Amino acid sequence: MVSRAADRLLIVVSVLEGRSFPKRPKHVLVVEARLDGEQLATDPVEHTDQPEFATELAWELDRKALHQHRLQRTPIKLQCFALDPVSSAKENIGYIVLDLRAAHEKKQAPKWYPLLSNKYPKFKPEIQIGVALEADSKALVEDFKAKEAPPREGKVLTHFPGLDPKSIVPVLNEEEGYHQIGPAEYCRDHFVLSVTIAFATQLEQLVPSTMKLPDRQPEFFFYYSLLGNDVTNEPFTDLINPNFEPERASVRIRSTVEILHVYFCAQSKLQIHLCCGDHSLGSTEVPLSGLLRKGNVAIDQHPVAIEGPFVLVPPNRAKQKLSQLPLDLAPTVGVSVVLQRESMTTQAATEPKQPQEKVLSPVSGKAAESQQQRSQNVPSQPDKCSSKEDVATESEVESLKLEKGTKPRKRGLVGGCPQEVNKQPFEELPALKSQSKAKSPPLDLQNPTDSGPVAISQPNPVGVSSSSEPVSAQKIVIPAASHHFCFSIDLRSIRSLEVGFPINCMLRYSYPFFGSAAPIMTSPPVEVRKNMEVYLPKSYCAFDFATIPHQLQDTFFRLPLLVELWHKDKTAKDLLLGVARLQLSNVLASEKTRFLGGNGEQCWRQTCNETVSFIAAQGSGSRVAELSYAITLEDYGLVKVQEVMVSDSSQDIGACQQQHVPHTQPCRAPGDHAGPRETLEYKAALELEMWKEMQEDIFENQLKKKEMVHMQALAEEWKKRDREREALVKKKVAEYNVLEEQLQKTLRDLDKRERQLFSAESELQRVKKELQAEHERNLQVLQDSVRRAREECAHQLELEKSKIKQLEEDKLRLHQQLYEAENKYKTLEKEFQQYKEQQSSKPEIQLQSEINLLTLEKVELERKLESATKSKLHYKQQWTRALKELARLKQREQENAMAHLKKQQQELEHMRLRYLAAEEKELGKTDRQELEDIRNELNRLKQQEERKKLQDARDNSTDRVDSLHCRKLNENTDDYLSRLIEERDTLLRTGVYNHEDHIRNKDCNEE
Repeated sequence: MVSRAADRLLIVVSVLEGRSFPKRPKHVLVVEARLDGEQLATDPVEHTDQPEFATELAWELDRKALHQHRLQRTPIKLQCFALDPVSSAKENIGYIVLDLRAAHEKKQAPKWYPLLSNKYPKFKPEIQIGVALEADSKALVEDFKAKEAPPREGKVLTHFPGLDPKSIVPVLNEEEGYHQIGPAEYCRDHFVLSVTIAFATQLEQLVPSTMKLPDRQPEFFFYYSLLGNDVTNEPFTDLINPNFEPERASVRIRSTVEILHVYFCAQSKLQIHLCCGDHSLGSTEVPLSGLLRKGNVAIDQHPVAIEGPFVLVPPNRAKQKLSQLPLDLAPTVGVSVVLQRESMTTQAATEPKQPQEKVLSPVSGKAAESQQQRSQNVPSQPDKCSSKEDVATESEVESLKLEKGTKPRKRGLVGGCPQEVNKQPFEELPALKSQSKAKSPPLDLQNPTDSGPVAISQPNPVGVSSSSEPVSAQKIVIPAASHHFCFSIDLRSIRSLEVGFPINCMLRYSYPFFGSAAPIMTSPPVEVRKNMEVYLPKSYCAFDFATIPHQLQDTFFRLPLLVELWHKDKTAKDLLLGVARLQLSNVLASEKTRFLGGNGEQCWRQTCNETVSFIAAQGSGSRVAELSYAITLEDYGLVKVQEVMVSDSSQDIGACQQQHVPHTQPCRAPGDHAGPRETLEYKAALELEMWKEMQEDIFENQLKKKEMVHMQALAEEWKKRDREREALVKKKVAEYNVLEEQLQKTLRDLDKRERQLFSAESELQRVKKELQAEHERNLQVLQDSVRRAREECAHQLELEKSKIKQLEEDKLRLHQQLYEAENKYKTLEKEFQQYKEQQSSKPEIQLQSEINLLTLEKVELERKLESATKSKLHYKQQWTRALKELARLKQREQENAMAHLKKQQQELEHMRLRYLAAEEKELGKTDRQELEDIRNELNRLKQQEERKKLQDARDNSTDRVDSLHCRKLNENTDDYLSRLIEERDTLLRTGVYNHEDHIRNKDCNEE
């Protein structure tokens, strides 16, 4: 994930000025700073006693990388050089080492640092340097890279006005085979830009553990784009030890040094990618801005180059959650970028070239593209032999890798089971080195039925003794991918007997896959009764054998182990009671545990404890008893044995077969009295046997040669695998160290958080107790309040009931009174109607009604009069306000007119004064010219006086007095004229007089 802008920082080193330097006029000073392989330099300045560099050098990185550099105490080394511009000689004056831990985000004052290893013993040069950290708000990438100050385009492009640095792009000229950079009318110099990829290291760190490479042998290559041409190197297959020839890619350029400097500053990075097919595993950036410096003429004498190892960074490090690797384990690629004039390449053409060169012309650019497509489209050679994949332990995966590329052949038969043999030889198992190695003729194998494991040792039940005498045994070869397994069976107890009589129990089983067809039995027989559990004696047996893991799984899933339950009777024949089926595949599904073997190697163990039922051998298949057992499978890894002896049981079988062969020979006729060695059959058989022995010797010699070849190939493959494992272990150790640091930090955070939670929990308990007590107090108060409220409510209820009873009595009484009042009202209303009828016929009543109507009309008219009066008053007020506003507007207009008139008068006055000043200036020029003429005349008179003085020596004293008097007179005249001019100027400035007044002008002109 792209890192946030707030996490990007700039380490800024400010090189300000110097002091106590000697003066060297023909040299310039340059300061180069280096941080973690990234080098920056200041612009050249004059070699004076106090040189002023005034340059800032900046490196861009994130906070995590800064923390890593501070832990490793990475220094910032500054070297000061004295450069001769004529001969390009570079002399080291001294160096300064800065501590990165002294850089802080808070700005600090710069300090003076003396030069170490000073080349000027009589001087003590010092440089003022400041180091600070600044937040980079424009950070777009997260990998570590150096960053220079922007080029001074105005100074660089002074020879090419109107040229925009962003518009400089390379244009391909297919006819002459070069790239044009810059305007064609200015750029006429030819250059050659070469890029060489020399070596690469620690590339396996770019492949994360979760990334799956193609099943076929993957091809890796480096890719970069050089002036629009896609370039790839020769593909290689080994990331740990990348073996590829260094290749140089070159392009011809037509330009100038200044334009190339601007172009390299604008296109300052060359990206190089490590690819696998269409995927980029990592990339690095080579800064091109350091090839050419402003004012640097080194390219005219020799090629300029940028070379060194550059760290490859995987794409999207944040998204993949990859940790920062140590510098010694970081993947790097060696790159050399060289720029030189084309005339120098003809001189260097006679020298031998180590790397292969690719010249990127218009044709070769297409060829490079086709070569890239060819490297991506051509598939790797498929394996000739495939093997079954098995998801098992890491050692099994290694064995499957060893198994690829081999052709099996069949040889030997042990106990009737054919063995699958690999051509690659193996070492013998240490447990079998003491056995004799007797040779036996090869057995012709026909119609093989099944392949089984190779038995390393016979099964040895507890209590059964085995012979330790050495015997002659047959050797067989073990397959390459075989593992050494140990399978143990412990038949522990029998219970839940369902038979109606007590039995003498004996268990018996056989599993030929373990290398022995002989049955295994428990002894002695034990008595088992109903409703009891009996533990079996001497029931543990272990089998050591070698086989392929997937064959072991297939056999365990296909063939269960059949355990027979026998009743042993002394007086009668043994009786088979039942058979139990033990599913051995259950042990493969159990959990694996790791343990160390006898030689310190890692081994795996799987254990399974189960109970199974015996099914009746005869009858309806009912349950007879239950068997409790434990099985264990131990995997000791790959077998280191080349040959193993055939077990005694198989030798006995072979011996029995050989013993029966002579008896099948036909008997000779009694009449044939010739000696058996004189017959033709005997001679032919003897020749056949001798030919067989000769062929066996030839075959054995061929096998020994093939064995040596395979042993060497195996040794080389082993060394290669060992290096791969060592590199993977280093990678894992680095990752585990980072994870351990993160885990420790997390544990510290958890411990701190736990303490905070404990204190918060104790505080919570205290607050809870306080709240509980407060709750109990409030509950008691509420209960008392409820009790009092209930008592008050009961008392109030009684009072209200008595009041209601009183009110009901009042209600009845009032109803009675209301009824009586209504009757009285009706009677009065009837009487009033009769009275009205009597009064309506009288004239006084009619007059009264007319008076009432007139009164109403009067009131209405008075209301209208009042409304009209109010409207009149309102209109009068509005008219007065309008008149006042009109008067105010007139006054404002008059004031504006007066102000405008005054402004015009002032402008006229200023124009008059400027005109008068101009006339005064002209008059002043005329006065000065007149004064200059007077001075010239006085000088002429002085010269005449001097001539007279030489002619008349006698009147020398008189002439001297006259000359002094004239000089004094002239001085008084000049002062008088100056005073008059000053007075005239003062009068003119007052504005009362002008140039038309000739009162003072006449005096001045007369004077």
